[in-house]
Amino acid sequence: MRRGGAGCLRVLAIFTLLLFGAVGGALWYVRGLLGPAGGAPYTLTVKPGDTLAGVASTLQERRIVKNGDVLRFLMKRSGTAGSLKEGLYDLNGQMTAEQVAAKLAGPARIPTVSVTIPEGRRVRDLPAIFQKAGFDGAAILKVLNDAALSPYASGKQQNLEGFLFPATYDLRPQATPQQVVQTLLDRMSREFTPERVASAKKLGLSVRDWVILASMVQAEAANDTEMPVIAGVFLNRLRDGMTLGSDPTVAYGLGKNLPELDRSAGDFTKDTPYSTYTRAGLPAGPINNPGEAALLAVLQPRRTLTDGRDAVYFLHGLNGKIYVNHTFAEHNRDIARYR
Repeated sequence: MRRGGAGCLRVLAIFTLLLFGAVGGALWYVRGLLGPAGGAPYTLTVKPGDTLAGVASTLQERRIVKNGDVLRFLMKRSGTAGSLKEGLYDLNGQMTAEQVAAKLAGPARIPTVSVTIPEGRRVRDLPAIFQKAGFDGAAILKVLNDAALSPYASGKQQNLEGFLFPATYDLRPQATPQQVVQTLLDRMSREFTPERVASAKKLGLSVRDWVILASMVQAEAANDTEMPVIAGVFLNRLRDGMTLGSDPTVAYGLGKNLPELDRSAGDFTKDTPYSTYTRAGLPAGPINNPGEAALLAVLQPRRTLTDGRDAVYFLHGLNGKIYVNHTFAEHNRDIARYR
């Protein structure tokens, strides 16, 4: 009986050791599956319709996780199995399975394309900028020509000129032409605060008039510092019933760029709705898309010279400076001196 009992104890001890060894081995194996898989950095793209099972399989193939089923288990256990969102997830094989699961449960990085619209560009310039960024330029031009999208342009002009705010935009690659253009329109609308609209009204300008004048200032100024001065000259001339005499408006009306204007060909005597040489008042519409500096310059103009007289004329000298005068005789004097 004693020998038999000792044998049973030995068997029990061996079984216990084997059991603990098996459990320890299983725990070691599981712990190993949770550790880093060693793969290279990888950006996972989740598209509409992608499943956790498919994503887990891809990450196993890329050696981001050692076992896709373990990743699925971790996310199901934490209640985040349904948290995958459309977008990008930046992962690498040095992450543990739990870290990968937490990353997938968080927000996705949304892919964007950066597009910069410089100040003073015309509607006709924009399709090429968007085309270069990967969008359909022709389709965007079609939307740009839909003046009905802006309450300020609708029924007053042929396109959205003037109401497309120049800035750098981070756009979704899948954005439709309508969404792209609406983004620019919405950004411009933010410039029309109640306070600014009230300031324009005090100057006798509607929102559209304000934008038209700002587009002229944008086209005429060599830098932001000149803008309030030029705005002041134009506002004084409007008040006095004088023609504005702005070369860029002539170029726009003729469909030319400014350097293409030819005085000998009669460009400045040709009448168009945009010519501020042949017609008094503002041109028929904006001549480009002005930036914030030009918009603010109209609302904060410098209308007088240092001696207190009204600023009525300006010119850019060949030396790069701007010369502002009160009388036509002074203006002609500076033309002779600096041109």
